[in-house]
Amino acid sequence: MNRTLILRSRNDRWSVKLNARVLLVTVVLAALLAISSVLALTSGSHPTSVTDVLGTLVAPNQSELALIILEIRLPRILMAILVGAALGSAGLILQGLVRNPLASPDVIGITSGASAAAVLFLWLGGITGTSLLLAPVAMGGAFVVALGITALAWQRGISPARLVLVGVGLAAGLTAVTTLLLVLSPDATAMNAYIWLTGSLYASQWHDVIALAPWLMVCWPLALIKLRHLDAQSMGEEMALGLGSALQGHRLLFLVLAVALAGSAVAYAGAIGFIGLIAPHMARRLVNSGHTGLLPIAALIGALILLYADWVGRVAFIPRDLPAGIFVAGIGAPFFVYLLYRLRRELG
Repeated sequence: MNRTLILRSRNDRWSVKLNARVLLVTVVLAALLAISSVLALTSGSHPTSVTDVLGTLVAPNQSELALIILEIRLPRILMAILVGAALGSAGLILQGLVRNPLASPDVIGITSGASAAAVLFLWLGGITGTSLLLAPVAMGGAFVVALGITALAWQRGISPARLVLVGVGLAAGLTAVTTLLLVLSPDATAMNAYIWLTGSLYASQWHDVIALAPWLMVCWPLALIKLRHLDAQSMGEEMALGLGSALQGHRLLFLVLAVALAGSAVAYAGAIGFIGLIAPHMARRLVNSGHTGLLPIAALIGALILLYADWVGRVAFIPRDLPAGIFVAGIGAPFFVYLLYRLRRELG
């Protein structure tokens, strides 16, 4: 299956190259995601059949289950898909940008920036702080940290090595600040913050879906078009320049795209870790392709991971509803150890 399909604009400003295996894996994962979503809609404290779910989706005005399925379960499932896809895509972009297989939004400080800003907001406003403001504040924290990383790592351009070092340092400092704020917070505020830091899709509503979706609708197609320049940079700076890639401009663009995707996802779902780390690696195990071909697969894998994690947290411990971040960490932590072990063996 080495046949390729090339999509190219008339003015040759952009092109997308996909092979048959990438298309096949993408279709299979998309079908699995659709089936899993329908099955997840049947599960909960009030179990329903697949027939009832499909009937409600087709004719909501004629179903008695419209409130449960369309207003409670469906927004939460869509949020899991959007957040997982955003984190998987952001992780792939960051790993290609810094040329480090262990890079992810939570490693270089983007998640820590959003977390520190959210906890500071809760600490200042207490539990009376409206959740409608929490998401923009968290997203603002992610972008402020990204600006700080860029400024500190800039020396005649962005160096991937400096980007990682500065990001790890800022992440450690922000984690300490977040812990201090939690210690100083009242019990109710600290509990609220802990749930957010764990990562939860509890009580997701349609306005959350509507607020998050535009970030993916803008960033994801732009990344899909521009990721061929990341393939060029992976062959070395001189090769990328020789192929006509604007090295620093594209590095800055990729950093902005990764921050926008990860920051928006974390803002609406909390500090969910590991998806940005493990989804790109799983995608590479499925297909041998450039970043353009890997992007949809990493996004779908990220969506599946978070959908299943939230599904388990929602139905396995009824009447309790556990944060999805717990189960993502249960998968991600062993996978991270495995990656470290494999890299150790490869490096001798």
